[in-house]
Amino acid sequence: MLLAACGGDDSEGDSGDDTTDESSGDDSSEGGDEEASEGSSDIEEQTWRFVTEEVQGQVQYVYAEEFANRMSEKSDGKINIEVYEFGGLGSETDQVEQLQSGNVEMAVMSPGFTGNMVAEGQLFALHFLLPDDTRAVQDILNESEALNTDLRERYEEYDISPLAYWTEGAMQWTSNVGIQEPSDFENLKMRVQTSPLIMESYEAYGASPQSMSWGELYTGLDQGTVEGQENPIFFIADASFHEVQDTMTISNHNNYVAMTTVNTTWYEGLDENIQTMIDETTEEMQEWVYEEQERQNEEYLTVIEEDTENPTEIIELTEEQRDEFRKLAEPVRDFYRDEVSTVDGAILDKLMEEIESMSGE
Repeated sequence: MLLAACGGDDSEGDSGDDTTDESSGDDSSEGGDEEASEGSSDIEEQTWRFVTEEVQGQVQYVYAEEFANRMSEKSDGKINIEVYEFGGLGSETDQVEQLQSGNVEMAVMSPGFTGNMVAEGQLFALHFLLPDDTRAVQDILNESEALNTDLRERYEEYDISPLAYWTEGAMQWTSNVGIQEPSDFENLKMRVQTSPLIMESYEAYGASPQSMSWGELYTGLDQGTVEGQENPIFFIADASFHEVQDTMTISNHNNYVAMTTVNTTWYEGLDENIQTMIDETTEEMQEWVYEEQERQNEEYLTVIEEDTENPTEIIELTEEQRDEFRKLAEPVRDFYRDEVSTVDGAILDKLMEEIESMSGE
């Protein structure tokens, strides 16, 4: 089984079970009935490659499929986008390099996998930074100037243009200890991405963070090499982590954020009407993917709840319990400013101001 995407190192994997074949990503929904954009008759036939960090049926993959369908329709079939699941063109690192070099034109990627290149992108790893409600999170991702202008400019220094940011859902913890308070993390071998900021976050809780590739994680959890991990609910269930963990804690301590990206040089060299098609489709897809991740997370919560062969205790933290974690997480923002950021935390500070303004506080 491929244990892909929502976090991970450079491990390779085989295609996982397509457990969401009835996904709404298989029909063109809102954009399917639109007339082809003006000027499509002038478009030459062309094929682009679109890589993702997830496998068939998972959120990123069905997003790319839907994007490809809409672009094909708008161009009267002249733009063909080939969608690749995780591992189809190599590891996450390979995919970033391919996008930079222009060997692929488009990618869904997670900022966490580009942290060594664009340090500012690591801000998405900060716990309790974004609002608790995923709809509010998506609104921030849609409208934030700090992200859509300032952070985008940092990526474009490396020939990558983030056209949009979107949530794949709130992150939850799984473990065998039943995490309810920071002391439950004491010396817990918590699986994390290879990121100083993420490691700092879990060290603040008293955990012993361990970097491990996704290809080893299911076995690592089963054998106790690591004792906990974090992911959105849909991914926890689809990767079967709940089968080898006794509990899932609904902590909502973070959101898993993905980016729709293009190679900057390639994109800027496109005809204006094709750029417009891409931009319009990207904007249309923001609501579509929000609803898709919400659907998958809700459905997979039911899968976990009803899996009697692998019973999982679901622990939902109270606000008072979450506040205990929040108190320990907030000082990590200074670590980001002092040890990670190359602009003294300017983008983070601007984002925090925007969050406060949009929250009406």
